[in-house]
Amino acid sequence: MLYLLRYCFLRMRLAPDMKDGFTTLLLHTIDCIMPEMGYNARMPNRQRHRGRHPQDARLFDVAQQAVLRRATADLSWLLSRGYAETSALKLVGDRHALRQRQRKAVQGAACSDADLAHRSSTQTAPDGLVGRRLLIDGFNLLITVECALGGAVLIHGRDGCVRDLAGVHGSWRRMAESGRAIEQIGAALDQLRPQEVVWLLDAPVSNSGRLASFLREYAKERRLSWTVELHNNPDRALIEAQDAICATSDAWVLNETAAWFNLAVHVLEQLNVKPEMIDLSLCST
Repeated sequence: MLYLLRYCFLRMRLAPDMKDGFTTLLLHTIDCIMPEMGYNARMPNRQRHRGRHPQDARLFDVAQQAVLRRATADLSWLLSRGYAETSALKLVGDRHALRQRQRKAVQGAACSDADLAHRSSTQTAPDGLVGRRLLIDGFNLLITVECALGGAVLIHGRDGCVRDLAGVHGSWRRMAESGRAIEQIGAALDQLRPQEVVWLLDAPVSNSGRLASFLREYAKERRLSWTVELHNNPDRALIEAQDAICATSDAWVLNETAAWFNLAVHVLEQLNVKPEMIDLSLCST
């Protein structure tokens, strides 16, 4: 969408009968916003790796990590006292002068004391998966493992979950790390020995059908008891599932589900590469 807006404003500025002051200002604004969101202002996204954002070395250096831990503690304190997340995040982000990606990191890491207690009480240990039905939040897990393999920044949150900052909304495409990520997930599941594995994918996300086909073919070749389902609302399917354990780091699902397993962290512990982890878990309210 930003590319389309930029193109339209550029055409307007080049038109002979248009004054270019306003359109030039809009172009400059878009060009400033796009790098902050991970876009290149001059050309379409040709990303082939789920790698580090160009600004992350500065946004998540040692000094900034100390600020982010304080911000995470502040946001968790406000959430624990009933403040709305949107307004609380803006208050904390403005107080600590956080950029957009830093605010996203703090948002993913923070949670209220009540939510933390609930998530701790419903978390399943690895040996609790033996012989059970496991539902996987497909894109949620896969993208996090892709980011770990690609060297992207990951956030270790207060609830023990690891979350990425990839910002994939409505669109997914296969990266150089995708195949290996699925292999690593498969190896972890083989050790955990659930009776059945069900991958839930967001049907509205582009290329979800291709990913479903790839997962089915992968499971068929290796004779794995995997099922892949496309859902318009997989979060709701995860919550409403009976007698199953969910694998996700989605905060809303974690707050509603009866049982969950921290599969992403389990997979990352088996990798032969050290993920680029920003630890925001050690904060107190």
